[in-house]
Order: sequence, then C-alpha cells, then structure tokens
Amino acid sequence: MADMENKRPQTGYKIPAAVATIIERLETAGYEAYAVGGCVRDMLLGRTPHDWDITTSAKPEQVKAIFRRTVDTGLEHGTVTIVMDHENYEVTTYRVDGVYLDGRHPSGVTFTANLTEDLKRRDFTINAMAYHPVKGLIDLYNGRGDLEQGVVRCVGAANERFSEDALRILRAFRFAAQLGFAIDAETLEAAKALAANLGLISKERIAAELVKLLTSDHPEEFMRMYEAGVTKYVLPEFTACMETEQNTPFHSFNVGVHTMRVVCGVRADRVLRLAALLHDIAKPKTKTVDENGRAHFYYHAKLGAKMAGEILRDLKFDNDTIRRVTHLIEYHDDRRIYGGEDGLAFTDAERGRRKIRRAMNRIGSEDFLLLLELMRADANGKLEKPNEGTELALRGLDEAERYYGEILAAGECISLKDLKITGRDLIAMGFKPGPKLGETLNALLQEVVEEPARNTREALLKRASELQAEDR
Repeated sequence: MADMENKRPQTGYKIPAAVATIIERLETAGYEAYAVGGCVRDMLLGRTPHDWDITTSAKPEQVKAIFRRTVDTGLEHGTVTIVMDHENYEVTTYRVDGVYLDGRHPSGVTFTANLTEDLKRRDFTINAMAYHPVKGLIDLYNGRGDLEQGVVRCVGAANERFSEDALRILRAFRFAAQLGFAIDAETLEAAKALAANLGLISKERIAAELVKLLTSDHPEEFMRMYEAGVTKYVLPEFTACMETEQNTPFHSFNVGVHTMRVVCGVRADRVLRLAALLHDIAKPKTKTVDENGRAHFYYHAKLGAKMAGEILRDLKFDNDTIRRVTHLIEYHDDRRIYGGEDGLAFTDAERGRRKIRRAMNRIGSEDFLLLLELMRADANGKLEKPNEGTELALRGLDEAERYYGEILAAGECISLKDLKITGRDLIAMGFKPGPKLGETLNALLQEVVEEPARNTREALLKRASELQAEDR
C-alpha cells in the first residue's frame, strides 16, 4: 500500500452516512474498506450516484458476521449485499480475476488482501478509483485526470481488458455517450481490433448497453461505433443503412445518417429512441431505382416493423417494448396523420378532428404522442436545409397534436371501450355471439368515429337494429 500513501489524498467529498458506517464497522473489525467504482466517478463529477459499491479486504463470510441484515448476491465472486436504512449496498471482497477463457467470464476469482490488485482488474481508469472518508481518494491510474480531460481509457493494456470481456467495448462507447467524453486512441484501436469478440457476449448484456447509450445525452456516439466497425457485430442492419444512399429530392443524407439525426431529434425515452434507431431499418431491403435514377422504398415501414421485431426479439427485449416499438415503426410514415392523401395540411377543424379520430382508432392512443414526436424528428432529419415540404409536415403534425388534445378533452369515442353499448347489449337484442356480433360493433364504432354525436345508447341501439334488419 506504500504506493497509495504517496498519492496525496483528496478528502471532503460527501458520502451517504450508511456508506461511512459500513466502512467504519469493517475497519473496526480489522479490515480495509473503500467506496469504489462508478459511485466514486460520479461523486467526483458532482453527480448523485445511483448505487454505492464498497470493496473490502474482508471475505464474504467475515462481512456477514459483522452485519445483521445481508443477502447472498454473489458469494462466488465475493459479493454480499448489506441492507441498511432500507437501502442495499453491495460489498465485494478485493479480488483477482482468473484467466478469461471465453472472452466473457473469468475462469474463477481469487480473493486478495491487496486493493491495488483489485483496482487493476477494472475496465476503465474512471471506474478504477476508490474513496475513503478519511484517507481520501485512491487513484492509481489517473482516473481523476481522465475525468478532467474527458477521456475514456482502459486500465493498463486495452487489448487485454477487451480480450477479457468484449462487452467492455460497448461500455467504452456507452460511457463516452453518457459523459460526453472522447475515447482514448489506444482504447479505440483495441475496440476496432477486437470488435468481432462481441459475438461471444449474451444478447441481454448487449441490449442493456445499447439502451444506456441510446438514452444518454449523446446518442450520436452510436455513429462512432459504426466508424469503429462495431455495429456490424451488434446491429449489422444499421451498417447496411450507412451503405444505402437515398437518391431522392426529399433526403440529403444516406439512410444511416438520417437515422441518427432522427435518434438525436427525439427525447431520451427508451421506446422512442429504439423506434427512431430502427424506423428505416428496412430501407436497404426495399430500395428500388426508377428509370430516372430516383430511389423508392415502397412498404419500408411495414417490413421495417417486422424486421425491428425480429431484431428486438433476438436481443431479448420484453414483449411490451417490442410491441410498442414496432407499432411506432409501422405507422411512422403514415401521412394521413398530418394531412390529406396528398400530404397537405388540414384545411378546417372539423376535417382535422375527423382525421385524427380515424388515426387514433387505427393506431391506438397509447403512444400517439410518441408517434407524432417520431414523425417530427423524421421530417426534421431528412434535409440539410428545411424546405416548404418540411414546414408543411411540421405544421400538420402540430395541428394533429392539437386535435388529439381536443379529442381527449371532449371524451370522444375512438375505441370499442368508449362505445356506449357492448356486445351484451347486442346479444340482448338477439345477436348471436360470433363474428357477426364483432362486425356490428366495429361498424357502429366507425360511424361514431366519423360522427361522435352518435355515441349515445339510444342512437346505437337503434342503428344496431337497422343493421340487424339489413342482414335478414
């Protein structure tokens, strides 16, 4: 520990009382203990850490003997969770990782009493710092300097760190995106050289890093991943987008660049950013070129929804996320939402309200505002300089949002659950359960969508009776 003592400690940072108590109790029992990793990084950046991790020379069974409330969360890796003040704190024994035989996991771990050994196995310098409320900052790899310079740099040899666990390649880009940092040149070269090893990583771990990157303040870091040759191993469909020119007066950029403009043009909502990333994913497969050299991408939204579903399922996303993302993609190019069949903006409120009721009925109201936001970003991301068509689309989308609000405020009917009668009412009239009953309900719904005033029990029962008579 002599090399640490030569570092001038920095004290005065505020850590939670529970963390200080855990450190103090471990030390009272004769062990070393420090806050470590991401919580120290965030503390130095002036951010509030989400989690506080503690590293100690005590072995798991020794930690458990000291604290009353513990949970065995990873004893084989030296991790015990201490429950204090209704919060969880992970306490992990100093350790040395064994050889990484599969590019994902160490063959085993060895506990050590040496903090230096523990810190040097960590991924990046900014994550390899420890802090003690009295001894101060332990920074063996100039992590604080890299924080000040805004650099993501591997601890030691980058090739070794990425060979141990290829997911660290994605983590490098993710931290760069979250912190607005650059990636050190050696670290970046190692990422390029070892990107193929990402094929060894589980889809769930890849998906988690992609979401963190995409929902960061700098999702454009995804483009740096492409430039480093990484996307062809985690999302090869995006690499194809970067190789697809649009060849149309409506677009200034290739599909991939346009896509990133859209991603950066929507807020950091998980579903919205995923939909933006994948909204034009089918364009490379649907591209055709006419006799005038102009490109067309017929039905790319429909195929894109299908492809996005396959991609997200492969990455092990949950069914609700897949459903919502693919729904947004399927309708992102539906110009009926913000104008007529010719793409023109609405001309009057009655016509506009009717169009948006139809759209809400067709698409559903759950993520309708997300869809409008995606469509705005899509419109803004097409051309280097907005033109009259861009302004017309944006005006139409603004009107669509206004009508959407008015429809909700008025409680107008847009789905079967809003209809003033149900299938039971039709059965009481003599309808038999089955397809015809459903067809009648939907016919009534469509009439109400066109004219909301028809949504009364008396009017609907009368109209149902008329439809029943027509079928006899």
